[in-house]
Amino acid sequence: MGSILTPTASVFSVWPRGGPWRIGLSIVRSILVAYLVVLLIMMCFEEAFIFHPDRYPQGDWRLPGAACENAWFQSADGVRLHGWYLPHDRSLATVLFCHGNGGNITHRADLAQLLHDRVGAAVLIFDYRGYGRSEGQPSERGILADARAARAWLALRCGIPQREIVVMGESLGGAVAVDLAACDGAKALVLQNTFNALPDVAGYHLPWLPVRWLMHTRLDSAAQIGRYHGPLLQCHGDADRTVPYRFGEKLFQAANEPKQFITHHGLDHNDFLPLPFFDTLKDFLEKLKDQ
Repeated sequence: MGSILTPTASVFSVWPRGGPWRIGLSIVRSILVAYLVVLLIMMCFEEAFIFHPDRYPQGDWRLPGAACENAWFQSADGVRLHGWYLPHDRSLATVLFCHGNGGNITHRADLAQLLHDRVGAAVLIFDYRGYGRSEGQPSERGILADARAARAWLALRCGIPQREIVVMGESLGGAVAVDLAACDGAKALVLQNTFNALPDVAGYHLPWLPVRWLMHTRLDSAAQIGRYHGPLLQCHGDADRTVPYRFGEKLFQAANEPKQFITHHGLDHNDFLPLPFFDTLKDFLEKLKDQ
């Protein structure tokens, strides 16, 4: 007579050799290994995740305006950089514009023209290393040095002290602008859709990774802006999905007076600034003329 299979024996006979706890352990181990691999990739290629340059010839390289000039200058470490300078015969202010982490200056041509035509400013927009026609590869230290070189060129071209330049930045370029103003001073600081610290933005987008502790690119503007004591005009879209509105608020809270914050209702990160903002900016700069 054949053997009778008991219920207990039938249950365990369907499990693979080693038991269910070993299978669970193997699954956990595989997940952990995959997590560590992703973490290692993020650490090794951090700068590739942060900087998204469009190199020449990507973009429309026609000069924005008949008076626009190509600007060529070198960073402190010898990297050759490029920008566009729009002079103004009766300039209300001299503005250095620091753009965000993507594209190149060709994507800011309309903005530069509005700063020139509607606001009445002489403007230099430039590409960090690795962007547009600028040489090299972007890094935190590199782009901060590039902004200093751009400001030095602009001051020399206009025949004014560097501290008389208005520094304006968007997104990541806002952190660059804060660094310039905090370390060396500025006539005024204008910030658009920027953040308190880059690791906080990364943590918002990657909450399952400990990026706040592991990132070596910090751009901690909230820690720096307290050293700047000039006028600040800051704006942020409350529908910003790239740099959440609250990060802009945190930066503003850390800043000294005099300061002004403008909320752009319904605007996302890459939406173009509404035209009334440029009128507000013009009024802001007019009040600085006699200071």
